[in-house]
Amino acid sequence: MTPSPASPRGTRSAGAARLVLGAAIIAILMLTYLRGGAANGYNPFDYFGFFTNLTSLLAAVILIIAGALGMKGRPAPDLLVGARAVATACMLLVAVIYNGLVPGTGSAPVWVSVTLHGVFPALMALDWLVVGDRGPVPWSRFWILLPYPVLWLAVVLVRGATDGWVPYGFLLPERGAGAITLTALGLLGALGVAGMLVWAASRLPGVLGARSATMKQ
Repeated sequence: MTPSPASPRGTRSAGAARLVLGAAIIAILMLTYLRGGAANGYNPFDYFGFFTNLTSLLAAVILIIAGALGMKGRPAPDLLVGARAVATACMLLVAVIYNGLVPGTGSAPVWVSVTLHGVFPALMALDWLVVGDRGPVPWSRFWILLPYPVLWLAVVLVRGATDGWVPYGFLLPERGAGAITLTALGLLGALGVAGMLVWAASRLPGVLGARSATMKQ
């Protein structure tokens, strides 16, 4: 991919915003982890076993990398654009599941839940729409949406069947294989819809920075 030159001011402004947002999300995650550590034995596998926490962490890291490149005026490589697309779709799923289908779940402070399940997904979507340093993500690469959530789901189901720990009640082993299978398919279906919205939105030019060329097939 050979991106066209982007507006230095727009790209650097977006880069700075991404750096601040990514760092703030990581700080919130670490603060919540430390505050709740006494109750869960500071177990990172449990804490980051929650899809919201793990996805927020990965999305924040992706934003920081994208922000650093933007601050230097460098174009985003295909791999990073694809990672942002997946992260944005997954954060949209987080918002829909928490706020629409399973409201009020979780034990985090209200402001943390609002930030991670509402504010952050909204800002991720806004960043994807407004900042034009990504070109149309090819539909032939839609498959990249699946490996991360499928791997997370597989690990959670294995843990549920072995040590009995699951992050969400709708994945409890006692619900039965059939119910869990239907739930998993429903989650992946919702993710697919979110992914289609993200892929379609990548065809919009954005406001800040110039639109990049289409990613390699």
